[in-house]
Amino acid sequence: MNILIVDGQGGGIGRQLIEALRERLPEAEITAVGTNAFATSAMLKAGARRAATGENAAIVASRAADVIAGPVGIVIADALMGEVTPAMAVAVAQSRARKVLIPVNQCDNFVVGVPELSTSMLVGQAVEKILG
Repeated sequence: MNILIVDGQGGGIGRQLIEALRERLPEAEITAVGTNAFATSAMLKAGARRAATGENAAIVASRAADVIAGPVGIVIADALMGEVTPAMAVAVAQSRARKVLIPVNQCDNFVVGVPELSTSMLVGQAVEKILG
């Protein structure tokens, strides 16, 4: 399974996803794409096998993924304080991969009807969805 993790800002959600997936699915092919170098570095340290940064990396990696996971902002143009470009959001949204989106209610994007849970609880639920 080729899992793409996309994250921005500090890469904290992506790091937690990768660490949890490595624990439960050590053989997974995990690729990390950060919207900035700091996020990419955090996800690489967490155990991503491959990593890259920026718009083109997100576009290319979205084509090959079986699953794409990250904060809900990865499908919203200009989310994550402007780090998600319109082209990145379209690439993720149009990918044939299954998307597992974590409802992070920040940066003026809110998912209503979703209970307020800690990031670690949300990551745990996301990992369960990825595993199937």
